[in-house]
Amino acid sequence: MNTDESLLFLCVANSARSQMAEGLARRRFGGRVAVQSAGSEPSSVNPYAIEVMREVGVDLSAHHSKSVQTIDPATVSTVITLCAEEVCPAFFGGARRMHWPIQDPATHDPSTPREEMLSRFRAARDQIQGRLEVFDALLAIPEGPRPQEFHASVRVKDLATSTRFYAWLLGAEPKEWTHRYSTFVRPDLRTNFVLVVSDGKELHRDTLYHLGIAVADKAAVVRSHELATMAGFKVSKPPRTTWRGTPLHELWLEDPDGNLIEIYARLTPEELADKPANLEPTALT
Repeated sequence: MNTDESLLFLCVANSARSQMAEGLARRRFGGRVAVQSAGSEPSSVNPYAIEVMREVGVDLSAHHSKSVQTIDPATVSTVITLCAEEVCPAFFGGARRMHWPIQDPATHDPSTPREEMLSRFRAARDQIQGRLEVFDALLAIPEGPRPQEFHASVRVKDLATSTRFYAWLLGAEPKEWTHRYSTFVRPDLRTNFVLVVSDGKELHRDTLYHLGIAVADKAAVVRSHELATMAGFKVSKPPRTTWRGTPLHELWLEDPDGNLIEIYARLTPEELADKPANLEPTALT
């Protein structure tokens, strides 16, 4: 995602969701991102929005509702609409468009209890905050591998039964199978999917075996290690060539939740010809 960002949050009245988004984004991004908000039918900032934002240290008391027609399209690189059931405001120009449907916390029913109103506004505020956290995480992504295939392996209780199910689901019989695994390959989906016997694991929490991506060659595996290290990601096993099973150049990482991620490249015929007699892994440098 481009770091030279300028955001415009839009909803109908520019009274609650887009105002809260503007306040939260200004606090989060500071001078890194220019932030505006507007609406197609501007009214006034909702007092409940001011109150729940004050709870998290953001002051909206000086904010006012603005018309989308007052926004210069040249000042906006990304426009984010927050309407859910309403008709979203139109915005002209070449800005990238994103849609975050957040239920309108406001209501015209005067009998709605105050605590319920606060709960509705807090829910909208927190949903917007969560989306902004992900948006921020994507602002400056370091250079990474160039995947050519996605790989996933899952454990299953009954290999035959699961093989039948996934053959139906993926529209293809497995490329190969043994008593330990079945491998499905769908080049058109850039997917390599493997079923692995469970080995007694508790599948309600240990179903995922690992995820992975294929890269072009040995050099790409080594480069992926360099990039992961520079980005501060956790390396589980440094680059190596493994010979047992399917020979691969591979690198093992851990994602932020500790899931294993394999970055791999298949060996060329020339590389396969150099297979060591003891089949022990060979470190890559």
